[in-house]
Amino acid sequence: MKVCSICHKISASNEDHLDCQQKRRIELEDENLKLNLPERFATAKNIGDLDIEIKAILEHVTKDKEKKS
Repeated sequence: MKVCSICHKISASNEDHLDCQQKRRIELEDENLKLNLPERFATAKNIGDLDIEIKAILEHVTKDKEKKS
C-alpha cells in the first residue's frame, strides 16, 4: 500500500490512483493551453484558421463553465 501523491489518500497499488493521474494530466493540458493562446493567435496564417481556434476555445470555456455550475 502507498499514499497517493496527488490526493494523499491510501492507494491499494504501489502507484498513484489512475483517476488522480488523469485529472492532473488534464489540469496541466488546460494550463498549457492558456499559456499558448497568444502564440497561437499570433501565428495564425489566415482568418479561417483563427476562426477554428476561437470556436474551439469558446467551446472549451463553455464546457468548463457548465461543469462548475
